[in-house]
Amino acid sequence: MTHISDFAPAVTETEALRAADAAGRLVAPLWPLSSFVAVNPFLGFADKGFEAAMGDVARISGARMTLAPSAYAAAIETGRITAEDLDAAVALHPQVAPDGRTLARMARDASDKGPAPLPTLAHLAGEATGQAWAPRVAAHVADYAAHHFDAGQSAWSTAIAEPSLWADWRADAAHDLSLSAMGLPAARIAELPDTPGAALAHIAGALDIEGAALEVWFARLLYTVQGWAGHARYRLWQAELAGGTDAALTELLAIRAVCDWLCRDLVPAEAWEAVKKDYARPPVPGADAALLAALQSAYEAGWRRETFAALGRGPAASDTRPPVQAAFCIDVRSEVFRRAFETAMPGAETLGFAGFFGAAVSYLPLGAAQETARCPVLLSPAGCAHDEGPEALAEARAERIAATSVWARFKQAAVSSFGYVETMGLAYAPRLAAQSLKATTALAPRHPGLTVEEAATLAPSLDVIAPEARVGTAATILRAMSLTGPFARLVVLSGHGGTSQNNPHNAGLDCGACGGHDGEVNARLVARLLNDPEVRAGLPGAGIDVPGDTVFVPALHDTTTDEVTLYDTAPHAATHGEDLARLKAALREAGRIARAERALLLNLEEGARVDDAVQSRARDWSQTRPEWALAGCAAFIVAPRHRTRGVDLGGRAFLHSYGWEVDAANGYPVLELILTAPLIVASWINLQYYGSTVDNAVFGAGNKVLHNVSGLTGVIEGSSGDLRPGLPWQSVHDGERFVHEPLRLAAIVEAPAGAMSAIIARHEGLAALLDNSWLHLFRMDEAGRVAERYMPGGGWAPVDEAAPVPSARVA
Repeated sequence: MTHISDFAPAVTETEALRAADAAGRLVAPLWPLSSFVAVNPFLGFADKGFEAAMGDVARISGARMTLAPSAYAAAIETGRITAEDLDAAVALHPQVAPDGRTLARMARDASDKGPAPLPTLAHLAGEATGQAWAPRVAAHVADYAAHHFDAGQSAWSTAIAEPSLWADWRADAAHDLSLSAMGLPAARIAELPDTPGAALAHIAGALDIEGAALEVWFARLLYTVQGWAGHARYRLWQAELAGGTDAALTELLAIRAVCDWLCRDLVPAEAWEAVKKDYARPPVPGADAALLAALQSAYEAGWRRETFAALGRGPAASDTRPPVQAAFCIDVRSEVFRRAFETAMPGAETLGFAGFFGAAVSYLPLGAAQETARCPVLLSPAGCAHDEGPEALAEARAERIAATSVWARFKQAAVSSFGYVETMGLAYAPRLAAQSLKATTALAPRHPGLTVEEAATLAPSLDVIAPEARVGTAATILRAMSLTGPFARLVVLSGHGGTSQNNPHNAGLDCGACGGHDGEVNARLVARLLNDPEVRAGLPGAGIDVPGDTVFVPALHDTTTDEVTLYDTAPHAATHGEDLARLKAALREAGRIARAERALLLNLEEGARVDDAVQSRARDWSQTRPEWALAGCAAFIVAPRHRTRGVDLGGRAFLHSYGWEVDAANGYPVLELILTAPLIVASWINLQYYGSTVDNAVFGAGNKVLHNVSGLTGVIEGSSGDLRPGLPWQSVHDGERFVHEPLRLAAIVEAPAGAMSAIIARHEGLAALLDNSWLHLFRMDEAGRVAERYMPGGGWAPVDEAAPVPSARVA
């Protein structure tokens, strides 16, 4: 049997680095658990059409990008997909089938067999020897990455302190026997060049792989350690956002490529030659890709048809002054609470706006060592907000944090931790019992060393915004919210977060617009800005006249318990005491209404008291589903509230307030902001849920019950292995059925088509999402009906789905 020769054409270091960079950008970034945010898992393929990307995704990751054909066939059988939906899909995909009935038959006849990725050398070695080389190699790389990137979970590091992952691994390889113990010739690592780029070039030359094939091979290698590759991609993302770069992704690839190269003597030369040709071939989506894309379109048409029919029936806009205006995050969970609040307080007006309320800042809590970004990951913080509070309180906090830090290190230390558990473990029993049995829950405190009352005296300082910029910033925020008058006496700015215990993905319940944190800081900062006397005096000059009796009240909506907490109300008690009392009563009633609605999806025990049961879930340490978060997200509606008021959207729509008539006078800057920031973030959220549903094994986090935290960075499933990206299975499935339907987001915008087309033409990333069908855009007309659809490549076409049609079973 002949083996792969080391004598082959050379690849330059520049070529290798260029291919490595291109391959790395096919991996979606994975944010750490502390700021877990939704990410589009198909981000690296957005420049390709949805159907065309199936070929790339299949051969690089082995993942499917739609449901299996049998799932669509079942949806046809139950009437979830109707004959009209199938005909609508055929109109969009005429090359697949001549009519809807044929499309239904093709769904029933198609195989559910999923795609297979291209094999690596480790996979080929496994086929040749019957041993599990691929998982062994991937585990080695993942374990070393976990060791190197540990963010503080391990108190005792045994690694050689080197400045990079590659240098660290190279230094360790000299005395680490793990690769040799597997049976791989680890001594060859010393023969490689010192830099990762040169090492990649050497290996590529040795394996005689270059050009497009080299990029695909690199991408395939990264997807075998997708989780840690995602973390390295996140590091690069953050560095580039700040104007720099980061080499960790290339270094991780170099380590993985070395491990593959070490398998080469186990692989028959003819096997590698055949696979190299597959790597070099252009991707082919597969015979069933067009069919699956058409069936997915039919699946989406079914939901849109009923939703579109419900729109356009809302009440007319009102010019009267409402008793309260309450702005909530555009998050789909807010849709349920907004309907409940409007029921509890008739005449109140609710608005939707990104939960960071236009304050793109980072935040450094009092006594903390590190700031965190409190804005969408697409933005870079403009400054850092600090807490203001009584000086004595600051001193007390400093003393407590020092004592807490010393004790925490003692508990986690490699030696003393064992004695600590033996000696003090039982002392924690009362505390654990109290946390499990207490009558109320609260969001995780920003200041763990302070009581709730003490923390309430602290608020983010306005110093993060320069005095000369405050009036302009306030005016920009109000216009972006479409809140320019009339103003109520009370205007509530409500951020949001979620409560749960023993949940590594807890940050995923918080606000994505606040970087995976709750929105309290942003709401309190913006409310302080809008209540500032100098700002209020300057706003008329900016064209916005806020009445003297209007006050802005910050709040925080706990989406798990549907409780709303008001902040900083003491200064307004004398003038707005009765207003605040009515507001608090309405918020309590709205919470009860919202909990009752959400309880329908929580599978509560029969006869359970809803309020008590919801509170119990939030503090239950064994609860895998404290809430459903954004499961079900399917639409993004940009319009005045009266277009959707009274319409039950089932907690499945992002709602962004917008009035195009006012915006048109200034050239549509608000519309441009909405289409290029909140819409993109909503699409990321939607596609993360989509990917975690259609192929949780690749794009999801697996079984939550088996999760362990690795290095405070992410979760692994079991005791070792790669980081898991995406969402746990329990976030999209209730044990019997999918709670999330994988639908690409439908953006419905009330604005002129020409204005939207001009914005799309100016923004390549937005155009790619729309033209490649990762996102659907529809125009709402002046009557509130969904009238037109943006067609890939530009242009608009009438929407027949806007009219209600009878549901018909397909024979």
